[in-house]
Amino acid sequence: MKIIAMISSFMIPLVIFYIVGYGVINREKVYDIFIEGVKEGFKIVVGIAPTLVGLMVAVGVIRASGALDMLGKLLAPVGKLLQVPAEVIPLILVRLFSTSAANGLVFDLFKEYGTDSNIGLIASIVMSCTESIFYIMSVYLLAVKVKKSRWTLAGGLIATLAGVVASVVIAGVML
Repeated sequence: MKIIAMISSFMIPLVIFYIVGYGVINREKVYDIFIEGVKEGFKIVVGIAPTLVGLMVAVGVIRASGALDMLGKLLAPVGKLLQVPAEVIPLILVRLFSTSAANGLVFDLFKEYGTDSNIGLIASIVMSCTESIFYIMSVYLLAVKVKKSRWTLAGGLIATLAGVVASVVIAGVML
C-alpha cells in the first residue's frame, strides 16, 4: 500500500515534467502555449458564469422555500414503488442540478439518520452513482457550443434512475 501511495504522489509532477520535456524536445514555446490555454480557459469561465450563478440561485430558492420537501412528499409514492425512502427523494432531485447542494442534503441525512443507516447508505451510493445532469448539460454543452443535445437529457435521466435503483439494491445487500 505504501508503494502505491508513493507512486501516486509522484504521478502528477511526472506528467507535468513529461509534457514540458516533450514540448522542449520538439522546440515548442511551452510557456506561451500554457498562457494561451489559460486565456481560453478564462473565456470559457466567463461564458458559463451566468449559467452557474443561475443554477445555484435556483437550487437555493427551491430549497429555502420548502418546495423541495413538498415535491419530495409528492413523489413519495413513486419512491415507495422503487423502495427509495422518502427522505432520500429530495437528495435525488437536488443531485440532478447541483452536487454541492446535494452534499449539504447528504450531511443533513447523516446527522439525522447516521451514516450506517439504510438512508445514509442509499444517500452515499446515490451520490456516487448519479450525476448532476442539468449542471453538466447547461455548462459543458454551452462551453463547447452544442446546439442539439438530442438524447442527452433522456440518457442522463435513465442513467440516474439506474443509479438510484442500484443504490437501493447495494444498500440492501450491505445491511
